[in-house]
Amino acid sequence: MNEKLLTIRDLTVKYTVEKVVSYAVNGISLSLNKGEILALVGETGAGKTTTALSLMGLLPRYTAKLNGEIIFKGKNIMGIGEDEYRKIRGREISMIFQDPMTSLNPVFRVGEQISDVLRIHNKDMNPREIQEACDKLLDQVGIPPSRKDEYPHQFSGGMKQRIMIAIAIACKPDLLIADEPTTALDVTIQAQVVKLMRTLQKELGSSVIMITHDLGLVANFCDNVAVMYAGEIVEYGSLEEIFDKSRAHHPYTNGLFGSLPNIMEKADRLTPIFGLTPHPSELPEGCKFHPRCPECTEVCKKGDVPVWVNGGHRIQCHLVFGRMGDE
Repeated sequence: MNEKLLTIRDLTVKYTVEKVVSYAVNGISLSLNKGEILALVGETGAGKTTTALSLMGLLPRYTAKLNGEIIFKGKNIMGIGEDEYRKIRGREISMIFQDPMTSLNPVFRVGEQISDVLRIHNKDMNPREIQEACDKLLDQVGIPPSRKDEYPHQFSGGMKQRIMIAIAIACKPDLLIADEPTTALDVTIQAQVVKLMRTLQKELGSSVIMITHDLGLVANFCDNVAVMYAGEIVEYGSLEEIFDKSRAHHPYTNGLFGSLPNIMEKADRLTPIFGLTPHPSELPEGCKFHPRCPECTEVCKKGDVPVWVNGGHRIQCHLVFGRMGDE
């Protein structure tokens, strides 16, 4: 589908705590079509989760300040009231949070936590219909409905993540945000969860924003990829454009792929990216990646960074722009 579901324009988010200002998201722009799966990729601290929480309206009210536009289904939802956001959150935009171990309420049965979403957003459903819908959701995610009266601590990590998915898809949202949904799980369970999410996404026709460090997951699940660094999107393109080594790429994207082990090559050590991600309160001037970039030049250390564009493929880099020109 080519119908736009979500458009983000020049989104900035900064946190102010004890007079220290952290620039978490710095002018990102994105769009998402209906039925599309977009990956947000980058190291910890890149601004991925802050972007997701901006869409959900869940940033801390007194410390976070947002600017820009978030156009969802043709309406700018930036700055709308909490009562109006509650009508959207869970029903039209839903989120699978990062840690299933702590995201479920430990003192409520899992069936109650799924039923709450249905009850809040479907006022016309009676208790029997809510219970039937809850049973169907549990069955969809591979958990016996007979276990709905059990508490979160009685489930394994993988099953807790399945329950989180059931809660997220309860109202068949138009946009599903998955914040590193497989990070706390072992490899076998990761594969099961990914397979489940892919099946449910096809059944529901939802758009998905997948936040992850796992490039293997991206390759098997996503349509387009946005590479984030220090609150900026340094490269954006289709799955083929990002994963094709013969194409031009941002040095940070090359670094991410270079950090992966290659089963076809023998090596004594992996090749990590030099240095650490800068703290959002101490971002360098010019290209934010220049202190870690092996190809850094003087021009990279100051001023705005140009964006090279080739169709839908965009790279924010002096070097790529200089080499590729207006190609």
